[in-house]
Amino acid sequence: MGVVVAIDAGTTGVRSRVLRTTGLSEISSYREFTQYFPQPGWVEHDADEIWQAVLATLQEVISQLNEPVVAIGITNQRETVVAWSKKTGKPYGSAIVWQDRRTADRCAELAEHLLVVRQQTGLVLDPYFSGTKFEWLIKNREIKVDQDLCLGTIDSWLIFKLSGQKKFVTDVTNASRTMLFDINKMCWSEELCGLLDVPIKNLPTVLPSSGRFGETIEHGALRAGIAISGVAGDQQAALFGQACFSAGATKNTYGTGSFVLMNVGNQCPQPQTGILTTVAWQLETQKPVYALEGAIFVTGAAIQWLRDGLNIIDHASEIGPLAQSVEDSGGVVLVPAFAGLGSPWWDPYARGSIFGITRGTTRAHIARATIESIVFQTRDVVESMSVASGVKVKDLRVDGGAAVVDFMLQLQADHLGVAVLRPKQLETTAMGAGFLAGLSEKVWSSTDEISQAWQLDQKFEPKNVAVGYDAWRTAVKRSMNWIN
Repeated sequence: MGVVVAIDAGTTGVRSRVLRTTGLSEISSYREFTQYFPQPGWVEHDADEIWQAVLATLQEVISQLNEPVVAIGITNQRETVVAWSKKTGKPYGSAIVWQDRRTADRCAELAEHLLVVRQQTGLVLDPYFSGTKFEWLIKNREIKVDQDLCLGTIDSWLIFKLSGQKKFVTDVTNASRTMLFDINKMCWSEELCGLLDVPIKNLPTVLPSSGRFGETIEHGALRAGIAISGVAGDQQAALFGQACFSAGATKNTYGTGSFVLMNVGNQCPQPQTGILTTVAWQLETQKPVYALEGAIFVTGAAIQWLRDGLNIIDHASEIGPLAQSVEDSGGVVLVPAFAGLGSPWWDPYARGSIFGITRGTTRAHIARATIESIVFQTRDVVESMSVASGVKVKDLRVDGGAAVVDFMLQLQADHLGVAVLRPKQLETTAMGAGFLAGLSEKVWSSTDEISQAWQLDQKFEPKNVAVGYDAWRTAVKRSMNWIN
């Protein structure tokens, strides 16, 4: 029958993986790309470098195959924006990354429009989302707004390049993260596009997450005519890859940031305080599925900071044993608000803070406080989500790079009071993109068949008394008032 190749275009690198009907194979290729920080709070990528990383990983993976590739799926870092020329295919400067905070003041200016933003998009006014980034690009790079201009997210950029500059499209999940898409009517909002002076004519056509987006042209080992049939933002792809197909099913991805999503079915819920509403996915000819989401900006990135910024560890894998080498954090509390605070606080001006340091504080205490900050932030979100939905989370399916840390997952179960389930395959974003593509091309016949590919690796049951959360809440409030 052939295989599916999933492109996982993340925040720090690109991985292409092969999926067979039983799940991910061992054939994969990875490339990191450069992170740029031109000013405090600004984060940028080179869109051409991302494209070259995608092309290189695809070619390397395909060159190892004996079977044909029947479909390509794409999952991507969400909210990151690119402006480019439809004619030349060249970007207008760097991409602005989802972590970027340069439009915080603009979001504050728009505060009187919060209600319409919440009602139409399910989001909040925050520089995290794409809308104000598009506005900034147009105004500050003096981009000519004509029929040649394309304004898109990373998925749109990659489809455009893979298809030989023929297709300018996106899917409903990525569109729902722009702060410009009406998730009730499932179309671009004329009102919000007008508010931000973002022309609808320069935005991509929005399609279901599973369906034909276009076909490849030949690029070396990448042959022409391969269907691009599945697209979803990384967190929605992870929800799909975790087989969270029933209302109430919940997952958390421990990546650069952490993102908790709960499937809430086909009815778009009313906006809930502190929690986002987003489109989970849409299959061909079916109604969209919605999700509640808690977005935590910095979790795994805090571990990277210990490694690269403070040199407390040499490798990320050291964090678990080091944190576990002490009985507690010694009173140290780390609030990793390096890019402001996301759910449920939504404070773009909060800043990273460490409290409780004494002469006896060691690097092990700081490492443990970092692990605890990931656990505490997830607890903040899950409890807010349960209140908002009226549904208590029965268990939490987890994935992402930090999900290999057993110590952290046990702490998470203790603090949530529910089981934490880790699957055998942690690359659920790639699986979700591949499943969406394969469904369209009949590699899998249904979501029921996909559910059979999900396999449990380890279950962490609550067993210890949860401590430290009150001190965490106090520290969060202080990080939000750091100027005062």
